[in-house]
Amino acid sequence: MRPLTGRVQHYAWGSTDAIPQILGIPADGTPWAEYWLGAHASAPSILDAPSDLAGSGTVLDEYLAGHSQEIGEASCRTFGPRLPYLVKILSAGHSLSLQAHPSRAQAEAGFAAENAAGVPLDDAGRLFRDDWPKPEMIVALTDFDALAGFRDPAISLEMISAVGPMPTVEAVLEPLHDADPRIGLATVIRDCLTGSDRVRQALAELLDAARAVVARGGADRSDPAGEIARTAIELDADHPADPSILAALLMNRVLLHPGQQINQPAGTIHAYLRGTGIEIMANSDNVLRGGLTIKHIDIDQLLEIADLQPREIVPADPEPLGEGIAVYRTRYPEFRLWRVTPAGPSGERGTSPVELPATDLGRIILVTSGTLICRCDQRELEVAPGQAAWLAAGETVQVRATEPVLAFLAAPGV
Repeated sequence: MRPLTGRVQHYAWGSTDAIPQILGIPADGTPWAEYWLGAHASAPSILDAPSDLAGSGTVLDEYLAGHSQEIGEASCRTFGPRLPYLVKILSAGHSLSLQAHPSRAQAEAGFAAENAAGVPLDDAGRLFRDDWPKPEMIVALTDFDALAGFRDPAISLEMISAVGPMPTVEAVLEPLHDADPRIGLATVIRDCLTGSDRVRQALAELLDAARAVVARGGADRSDPAGEIARTAIELDADHPADPSILAALLMNRVLLHPGQQINQPAGTIHAYLRGTGIEIMANSDNVLRGGLTIKHIDIDQLLEIADLQPREIVPADPEPLGEGIAVYRTRYPEFRLWRVTPAGPSGERGTSPVELPATDLGRIILVTSGTLICRCDQRELEVAPGQAAWLAAGETVQVRATEPVLAFLAAPGV
């Protein structure tokens, strides 16, 4: 049970104030997009030295390489001596790129092929930087807007037609009438990501119609035309005249309220738009981008791994497990996440200490509000807002609070 300090990522799409506020440090005007907690080789967290030892700590991935028993037997048996998950605070002030992540088989094949071709790991055009999948989940801390997966094309056609008569848009979207929605979506997505003159003309036509909808007060989320118009204008503000906006308008727009989650299986094209949340994922850096970005994209490879089966995306609440503990259910073996809300001084949620789950696995606990008091054997560790701790496999940890606390506990999902 030792303090853990994460690493900040200043990506351009990040908000400027949310993460500094959680960490309890002054904002500096730069974008703070993500705060990483884990053992990813590109930005491993710092594990503080025990108080009875000299030194300022060590990076977590190096430490676990020599202390793999702290990850847990079940995890090491499944994944080897590597922490299989990565936890982040994510705060989007602007929309992220359209992206998808590979399955384990796709990642292994793609990584091996690029290695055989001699593509350097740090090459800007490299698609597979490791041989791991990257399923992920986002839990909202604030209202959180996202695009995830594709609607039934018939519904998208109806929503877009409600914006107004747009003959060029209708021509671009004509393949969506195909009997197989996946074929229609693949055709339109390829066309939009390629960015032909016709697609750019269609986007300009749609943006003009969208502005007219907003001008007459029709940007309400519950109105189909309003949702399309608002999304198009917001994406154009972040990525002016990007033809991939048309593809994004075929996706489900999902609003998460604080505490709710959505998760992204392999192949799900998605883009986070606005908001702050806790993200957990497999410990991988494999991202295949398809639009809303200036970074390298590979349309063929994206469509090769993409899951284009239309489906509705519904935010989910955590499942209570007992006093102060609720779990976010997913089927991914690389990670699991719990919400931890022990009692404050008024005793609204009981007064007994709460024992954290997954004692046989290596865990990271992150506090986002309040101060959590962690106890293991005869040792206590206070974890304040924005602070985190590494809890080794085999450590039975009880937590309590003297004020209302919100914390998140991560572990392997095995």
